[in-house]
Amino acid sequence: MSDLKSASRRKSSPKSKAAIPAKAVKAAVRLRVPKPVDKATMIEIFRRLHEANPEPKGELDYTNPYTLLVAVALSAQSTDVGVNKATKDLFRIADTPQKMLKLGEDGLKEHIRTLNFFNTKAKNVIAAAKRLVDEFGGKVPNSVEILETLPGVGRKTASVVVNIAFGDPRIAVDTHIFRVANRLPLVNTKTPLETQAPLEKLIPKEYLLHAHHWLILHGRYICKARRPECWRCPVNDLCRYPDKTIP
Repeated sequence: MSDLKSASRRKSSPKSKAAIPAKAVKAAVRLRVPKPVDKATMIEIFRRLHEANPEPKGELDYTNPYTLLVAVALSAQSTDVGVNKATKDLFRIADTPQKMLKLGEDGLKEHIRTLNFFNTKAKNVIAAAKRLVDEFGGKVPNSVEILETLPGVGRKTASVVVNIAFGDPRIAVDTHIFRVANRLPLVNTKTPLETQAPLEKLIPKEYLLHAHHWLILHGRYICKARRPECWRCPVNDLCRYPDKTIP
């Protein structure tokens, strides 16, 4: 009798029910992720972004390629507003690598103390300034690959610098651009790092130079992380994001 009761319990137990196959779950998730827009739609998206803001500008203050490099490096884990406040007086006295070295690490810390991780940032800025003076005559090289080798400079920072300072059509993918690119979607990617190359390949050449600014500003002020303001988005009707908001 005990065997019969055990068998009955096994039959009625929720655990004995057939589980949904993992492949089916993944398929369901994929169905919810829309396919990237076609070429014609992508062109129209950037046409509208261009129409709304023909000459987009970054929001960091700088005076030359070097101060741009420093400002972008300092902006990691900090707001552009905060960086601009910190560098307002700094760039008046240290707008070249040579002057930054003269100011020194301790002097630099006094200017950027309000920024997150200011100790590490000061160390990297001074080390990068020394490299620029020793190896490049104090000039900022127009090369993402070289800039990436400087202390405190990653792919995103290097791409921003060559894009803004030298007009090199690169897209520096931060969290804003990653979010917008995958919501529209222009691409289906899993990390910001793997997003840059596909975007640079797919975005029409006539829009590539300013695409970085259009996407980052769109993500910062309209296609926000928690609650995108879809009701005032200029490309709302072209966007395939499944969770659009209403006022």
